[in-house]
Amino acid sequence: MEEATLGAGCFWGVEALFRQTAGVSDTAVGYCGGKTENPSYQDVCYTNTGHAEVVYIRFDPSVITYKQILEIFWKNHNPTTLNRQGPDVGTQYRSVIFYHTEAQKKEAEESMNQRQAVLKDPIVTEIVPACTFYRAEEYHQQYLAKRGLTQCHI
Repeated sequence: MEEATLGAGCFWGVEALFRQTAGVSDTAVGYCGGKTENPSYQDVCYTNTGHAEVVYIRFDPSVITYKQILEIFWKNHNPTTLNRQGPDVGTQYRSVIFYHTEAQKKEAEESMNQRQAVLKDPIVTEIVPACTFYRAEEYHQQYLAKRGLTQCHI
C-alpha cells in the first residue's frame, strides 16, 4: 500500500470522490501544512494555523497508480484559483500536493506540467513535502456518506 495527501478545497467532496475510487483502501480527512499542533476545525477556519483541509489516501498501486490519483486530483478542482474553490475562500482551501517520496514529488511536478499545458490560467498548486497529518474531528470523516450523498452539491 502507498499513501497520498492532497488538498483540493473542502475535504468532504474530495474524500467522497477518492473513497469511491477503485484501488483506494482508506481515506481520512484532516489538516496538514500549518504550524498549529492538533488543530480543530474551528482553529483551521477562524485562526491563522496555516493548515489546509486535506484528504489522506491509502491505495494499492497494483490497482491505481499515483499518477492516476493525481489525474483525478487535477480534473476535480480548479488548480488556478489561489486559496479558493467555488464559494469556499481561505488558505485552508488551497490546492496542494503533499508528497511522501521523491518519486511522488517528481510525478507531481510532471503531472502539473501536463495539466498546465491544457489550462489557460497558471496553476497555483503547491507541491511540498508531506508533514504531520492531523485527523479531523469524527463528524467530518465520511461526512457525505453519512448523509447518503456521493458528492457535494457545489
